[in-house]
Amino acid sequence: MLTRLTLYDTKNRKNLEVQDQGGVVNIYCCGPTVYRAAHVGNFRTFLLADLIRKTLELNGLEVILVQNITDVGHMSEDVNQEDKILSQSAREKMDPFSLARKYELIFHEDLALLNIAKAQMYPRASECIALMQEFIQELLSKGYAYIGGDGCVYFDAKSSSNYGQLSGNRLDALKPGYRYEYTEDGAKRFHADWALWKLATNRTEMIWDSPWGSGFPGWHIECSAMSLKYLGKCINVHVGGIDLRFPHHENERAQSNAITGDDSIQLWSHGEHLLFEGRKMSKSAENVLLLDDVIERGFDPLSIRLVFLENRYRMQMNLTWDAISSAHATIKRWRALVSPYNAISGSKNLEILQTFNNDLDTPNVISILRRAEKDSGQNQAQKAELFLYADKVLGLDLGRNDPIKPLAESLKLLLAQRDTARKEKNWAESDRLRQLLEEAGLIIKDSALTQEWQWR
Repeated sequence: MLTRLTLYDTKNRKNLEVQDQGGVVNIYCCGPTVYRAAHVGNFRTFLLADLIRKTLELNGLEVILVQNITDVGHMSEDVNQEDKILSQSAREKMDPFSLARKYELIFHEDLALLNIAKAQMYPRASECIALMQEFIQELLSKGYAYIGGDGCVYFDAKSSSNYGQLSGNRLDALKPGYRYEYTEDGAKRFHADWALWKLATNRTEMIWDSPWGSGFPGWHIECSAMSLKYLGKCINVHVGGIDLRFPHHENERAQSNAITGDDSIQLWSHGEHLLFEGRKMSKSAENVLLLDDVIERGFDPLSIRLVFLENRYRMQMNLTWDAISSAHATIKRWRALVSPYNAISGSKNLEILQTFNNDLDTPNVISILRRAEKDSGQNQAQKAELFLYADKVLGLDLGRNDPIKPLAESLKLLLAQRDTARKEKNWAESDRLRQLLEEAGLIIKDSALTQEWQWR
């Protein structure tokens, strides 16, 4: 029996038990870059941290979660090295710090809608500049960093003896100009070295004084400085999206280990990519899905959470509107099941706990609930107890009483007309009326003899 949470560790390529420090587990999760609203794919990563946290708490452990807010230093992927915050602030004609606070607020509002518990701390990059400079100075003093020909401070990638263990990339195989790392002409000793501090040059906003000249921090140093400062030299779990594994997490690991002298991260947990309607979400593809888009269609935002839970966190998944609609209906049905018994605490269920402990096997937990829902051998109170216990991690708010919206007389008439059309086998009229009903916010389910409906 699994008595502790095990997670797949990206570095060791196998499941490892999550370790604690005197009953406390430290988790660091890479947060958003607040230059626009986070899309639902971003929230799959943030949900992963939430699931880890809630499963650990279900096991009786205390969790300290730190999630950074990147509001400076995150470069665009092109060679122009344009800061994403500054670029968007110019588009919106807004002060960059005001822009960052705007999207940071939206981020926290979306977390609440998805029932993702607040971290204990959300340090902002712009408010930790002195901390990052302190860490950069230590890396310079220890010989892991140097001042380049352009006056910027760089990390010496070759000084990291185990670089590449996390991502599988070898330094001697990396080609100049790989993703996120622009090759400064002749400034660096080695093309794979990365900037810790960049001089301002022509940049006039979001710059700070430093011992190396006025400028701004590189992206990677942010997470090393914050994680070690606020969680100490031993971090039990580091969470992020799989796209951050390289170069961000590989570089972060090299920096942190250079500071501590050992592996500071015990376990690396990465969430996989999300497709939407079969394609990767991107601005260029014009298929970026925001939580607001889901809500505008009349769906409970927790429908997104359930769709994610129905897929293993480290498997690529394809999100569709049909899946969201189905999840919405499932949540409403489960709340109706639980509602009369929502005062029940939901006592411990070993099967559910063990399934969560098995690398967050949420799809199997959902399957257990679906079987229980149809099990005639269990009474409703027993089912409700099971659902409420699982919901301590699933976070679908199953104990909530959804108000029953009254059906307008006009919709009652349309339902009656459609029932008549179906009996007369007037399928064209039946389809026309169905479309009107669905546009009004109803979900229609047909059987051979009857039509059933429910609100979205």
